[in-house]
Amino acid sequence: MRAFENMRFSGLYRSRQGLIFGVCKGLARHYDFSLFWVRFLTVLVALFTGVWPVALLYVAAALLMKPAPVIPLENDAEQEFYNSYSAGRTAAVGRLKRTFDGLERRLRRLEDSVTAREYDWQRRFNEGD
Repeated sequence: MRAFENMRFSGLYRSRQGLIFGVCKGLARHYDFSLFWVRFLTVLVALFTGVWPVALLYVAAALLMKPAPVIPLENDAEQEFYNSYSAGRTAAVGRLKRTFDGLERRLRRLEDSVTAREYDWQRRFNEGD
């Protein structure tokens, strides 16, 4: 993308810096169009078709499009996590809880092996070698 080369978004997102909901800016980023022309086309279509149909479509697009990530996503795992988080926060919280529970179990196993008496005796026995 010309103006947004440092940002790596692979999906269609609303921009967080847009004028009204960021729909036009999100479309311009996704399809690599000039923001001026996307906004100009939106206003032109609104004038020729009546304001209400375009306004309803615009609001529907704002509700359906996810907001752009705050920081650029580096890989597919971050993209997948962001999509799951923005689609359903309870699912994302559950996934984070499962991840941290697994880490806690691994840490407890490590602590148990390091603080066990056998570890202390093996360490003392191997010091003399």
